[in-house]
Amino acid sequence: MRLLTRLPAALCALYLLAGPVLAQEDKYLEPVVEEAAKINESAAQSQQKINKMTDQIDSKLQQFKVLNKEIDGLEVYNRQLRKQIANQEQEMADLNASIDEVSVIERQITPLMMRMIEGLGQFIELDMPFLPEERARRLADLRNLMDRADVAASEKFRRVMEAYQVEMDYGRTIEAYSGLHTVDGQERDVDFLRIGRTALVYQTRDASKQGVWNKQTRQWEELPSDYRTQVTKGLRMAKKQLAPDLLMMPVALTD
Repeated sequence: MRLLTRLPAALCALYLLAGPVLAQEDKYLEPVVEEAAKINESAAQSQQKINKMTDQIDSKLQQFKVLNKEIDGLEVYNRQLRKQIANQEQEMADLNASIDEVSVIERQITPLMMRMIEGLGQFIELDMPFLPEERARRLADLRNLMDRADVAASEKFRRVMEAYQVEMDYGRTIEAYSGLHTVDGQERDVDFLRIGRTALVYQTRDASKQGVWNKQTRQWEELPSDYRTQVTKGLRMAKKQLAPDLLMMPVALTD
């Protein structure tokens, strides 16, 4: 029992003796602790800077990748544009060559059209004398057209070909038209009937007289009254007043 009462007293004495020593150590540790805290704070700030720089680097890397993709796309686009430009330059060269050829053709086609018009005039003069005013007017219009500088050569050529087409169509159509014709020395109103280029006949309005164009003699000849019914029938067929039917018409034989 005596030993137990002495032990706490010894501990108290030991603590009293160690107190000044611990206080002295805390005095020396405080600067170390403060410095360690500063180091830790500086390290934390440095880590934040490092994180920020890492984020910036990642962002720049993403931008770099995006830019690389855009550059690749632009290179493909530029290659395609270069091909298109090359094709356009070739087309321009071809077009310039075509323009030069057109100029040559235009110089050559004008004399050709003049010869075609003169040939058409000779053909009309030698043909059966149907629609003389209309055909003469068409021919005169073509000749006047050739003197006009405001009309392109292509349009002139189209008009010449159109006139040729009209003349070709006469050979496969039937037509009736009215006009004046000299009958027995008197000018009278008559109806003309053209059957292709096979026959050209006329009949007076009262159907008392009828005649036919003789291609061999190039003269009008009077037809006997036997043809009156056939001519009247043909005129009605040409005017769409009668269905197509067989006609008996005089046809001059050629040698």
